[in-house]
Amino acid sequence: MAEFRFCQIFNQFFISYWQNRNSAIPKTTNMILLEVENVVKQFAGHRALDGVSLLVPENSVYGLLGPNGAGKTTLIRIINCITAPDSGEVRLNGKRMTPADVQHIGYLPEERGLYKKMKVGEQALYLAQLKGMSKADALKSLKYWFERFEIQAWWDKKVEELSKGMAQKVQFITTILHEPKLLIFDEPFSGFDPVNAELLKREILNLRDNGATVIFSTHNMGTVEDLCENISLVDNAKIVLQGKVSDIKNSYATKTYKINSINPIIGNHDFELLTVKQNNGVTESTIKKLSTGGNNQLLSEIIKQTEILSFEELLPSMNEIFIETVRK
Repeated sequence: MAEFRFCQIFNQFFISYWQNRNSAIPKTTNMILLEVENVVKQFAGHRALDGVSLLVPENSVYGLLGPNGAGKTTLIRIINCITAPDSGEVRLNGKRMTPADVQHIGYLPEERGLYKKMKVGEQALYLAQLKGMSKADALKSLKYWFERFEIQAWWDKKVEELSKGMAQKVQFITTILHEPKLLIFDEPFSGFDPVNAELLKREILNLRDNGATVIFSTHNMGTVEDLCENISLVDNAKIVLQGKVSDIKNSYATKTYKINSINPIIGNHDFELLTVKQNNGVTESTIKKLSTGGNNQLLSEIIKQTEILSFEELLPSMNEIFIETVRK
């Protein structure tokens, strides 16, 4: 409790400051919410970021990916004004970011930061007021979210009594409670079982649909495919891959297809037969296109041999693309 009292006194002037500010970010015709331009950051002989640039569209989920030590956390800390770049600029809604803009950001760091000896409800209320909410508004929103996550019974429990996943739910709520325009989640599914991870995915998409922009940092490439529209892959302090997830997957296409047909097919000058097996009277074949023609030409050659039941291009997963790009 002494730890809490010190922080309460130290941060008291912030509460009144945030409460008196307009919580809405001015709208702009620009569809880009966050711009990072040529950011460089050096630490004692180690360059953490080397000319990093990215554009995060409004109302989207943006993936910030990379192996450990690539520079992701440094970039997130710069966006949150925790540290400053040596050069380059970060802009929010077209204007250079200042510490005052942090009120428009909700940040869930990978290293969780709840006071273990405090009661859950008391702490959530305190953090909400630090972010500029009145006590009445904070209580109203907390009641809504605690009911939504079915954790009303945790209100009077101490944080140290909660599991890692339970504490993660509480911190997620305190991150989004003040309805920030920009949300930054660093490994948000750490400690969650599959059921609660799916719950959190739905909530992130709901936040996006209700106007929030989300930056999402994770090593789980399956989650990236489920949630992210655009990504930047950071490796050795530089952006090594960037763009729409769908465009990136198409650019890594291997011209490989899965075909279900009535009868077996035989490879020719247009395609190579890679695998074939029978399943309940259906022939499942994997082929690789050899010709430069389109898929219609490929299908016309196969139709000469058999009736096609299904035809699917096999695109690489984001996990495969991640590994291949980083290895290069």
